[in-house]
Amino acid sequence: MDIQRPDQSKKRRRNRILYSIAAVVVLAAISLAVSRLQPAPPTVDKGTVYIGTVHRGNMLRQVRGLGTLVPEEISWIPAQSAGRIEKRLVLPGTAVQANTVLLVMSNPSLIQQALSAKYAYKAAQANYNNLKAQLDAQVMAQRATLAQAVSSLRQSQVQLNSDRALAKKGLVSQVDFQVSEAKNQGLATNAEMEQERLVADRNSEQAQLAASQTKIAQAKAEYDLQRSLVDDLNVRAGIAGVLQDLPVQVGQQVHAGDVLAKVAVPQKLKAQLQIDQTDAKDIALGQPAKIDTHNGIIPGRVTRIDPAVQNGTVTVDCALLGPLPPGARPDLSVEGTIQLQLLKNVIYVGRPAFGQANSQITLYRLVDGGRQAVQTKVDVGQTSVNDIQILRGLQPGEQVILSDMSAYENYNRVALK
Repeated sequence: MDIQRPDQSKKRRRNRILYSIAAVVVLAAISLAVSRLQPAPPTVDKGTVYIGTVHRGNMLRQVRGLGTLVPEEISWIPAQSAGRIEKRLVLPGTAVQANTVLLVMSNPSLIQQALSAKYAYKAAQANYNNLKAQLDAQVMAQRATLAQAVSSLRQSQVQLNSDRALAKKGLVSQVDFQVSEAKNQGLATNAEMEQERLVADRNSEQAQLAASQTKIAQAKAEYDLQRSLVDDLNVRAGIAGVLQDLPVQVGQQVHAGDVLAKVAVPQKLKAQLQIDQTDAKDIALGQPAKIDTHNGIIPGRVTRIDPAVQNGTVTVDCALLGPLPPGARPDLSVEGTIQLQLLKNVIYVGRPAFGQANSQITLYRLVDGGRQAVQTKVDVGQTSVNDIQILRGLQPGEQVILSDMSAYENYNRVALK
């Protein structure tokens, strides 16, 4: 027969309640612990990132830009008049002298104008010679008239002296003497007038000849101009150098002012660099530079800074101070580095993939013996080609990841393996 034990039943019920409460408490504790756990940091292969060490010392500020070698002396040869290209005598790349003929052009109308100008010049010379002959004849006639007047005056003077002596002796009447005296005065006045007329004729001759000479000079200037234009149909290099470009073809019709050729002096080259506009603000004339031609490095100096910005860059010219390496020629691609200033006793590190001067950036600083890296806010100052100045956030000896870590920007910590 079964014996009921009510105490045991109550005990078992109580134990079940206690176990349930304990289970709930344990589950809540586990849930709380799990919720407080941070997600596992992503792992980054240490061999795929570039790690730099923070240093203290002198930092040389530099800017870098790509560019080309260009001639310092370039001659752009324009067409002096319209014409048709008949011959191309020289190909680009050929060494030329100043009088080397590059192109031959034709312009029949220009040749006709030169011929007309030549005849007009000769006609002006002929008119001058004819006018001079006529004026010389007039002067000679006036000189003859003056000579006749002077001769008559001298004869009258002799007669007057004779009549004066005879009149004193009473051999000539006083009336005859006065008539002789009046005649002498009239001849003297006539001789004086003929002398003045001769002077006037000479002055008139000089004025007319000067006007005729002016016409000759005008005709000669027009003839020289037309002859020069005809001569310019044979297009010459103008300077000794190398023909760089000849952008016209045989049979092509060109107009006055069109560029026909480009001649440069290859021994005198300069580097023309394109510098980012954000880096160009500190560039000044005279700053030293190094030009890498990929076949040698040439020292240089900044000689010109373009005042305008084009396509986000500023053009900077650098004179080359050293000998040109083999293979250096116009339009050769080069890379130039310009030295701005030396910052003394500053904290700096290699320049990260992203980071502008005088800003705050985020870098991953190595911790835990280099096994992990944590995000660190860093204030930076001046920048250079390869380095950047640290103002706050890092200390000398610390290491940071300089590679692009934008893919992990949502993680405060990464693991390195």
